[in-house]
Amino acid sequence: MDDRLYIDPELVQFYDLENEGGDDVDFLMRFVGDARSVLDLGCGTGALTAMLAPGRAVTGADPAPAMLDVARKRPGGDRVEWVQGDARSLRLGKRFDLVLLTGHAFQVFLTAEDQRAALDTIAAHLAPNGRFIFDSRNPLARAWLEWGPDDSRRTVVHPAFGAVEAWNDAVQDAISGIVTYDTFYRLPADGRQFHAQSRIAFPGQQSLAAMIAEAGLVVDHWLGSWQGAPYTPDMGEIIPIGRKA
Repeated sequence: MDDRLYIDPELVQFYDLENEGGDDVDFLMRFVGDARSVLDLGCGTGALTAMLAPGRAVTGADPAPAMLDVARKRPGGDRVEWVQGDARSLRLGKRFDLVLLTGHAFQVFLTAEDQRAALDTIAAHLAPNGRFIFDSRNPLARAWLEWGPDDSRRTVVHPAFGAVEAWNDAVQDAISGIVTYDTFYRLPADGRQFHAQSRIAFPGQQSLAAMIAEAGLVVDHWLGSWQGAPYTPDMGEIIPIGRKA
């Protein structure tokens, strides 16, 4: 984990302002159902994790200390067990009714080896009747084409800095399929600018299906959106929901 977007407190302070949740959070709050234990891999600043905690044993794991610092201080954060750990290698020695890896966190794993390792971690932590869910952007939708400065320019209202100008830029490597994108924040008072460069992978649905099976997991449903629509090649998301084989 060397992405400043997640490890640098100067950039982490913007994370919740840009990730307030929407259809994904609404879906997951319904999906959790009667699960009594939940593992949230790649929990970030823990907004969803804390929401899931009442009445359940919830663990949030993330490799970035700056993200977990925010998570521990948020309302409800004292109800969660927070663990610093990488989803490729984490082993907690216990199993959960539900394992999540959402917010497109799966895409930070750039190689098939790392992607399989993350899926092995999901399998290792699932209770016999447990379920898993994760999400990844569909490469066929080519979302990165809308991440240029003109399309992505926006205003983020920061509680201390006021209206902050933000934008992205992105380019895809034609051979690997990996997308490198830059995130910029410019402060209004003095023009100071924060910048991070990130890299994410876009594995296709067939590739994901093969890796999931190799991890000893079975997909019961493939969704293409957080509104619950079934996956088709023209959908923006790939969301497998499943269990242990």
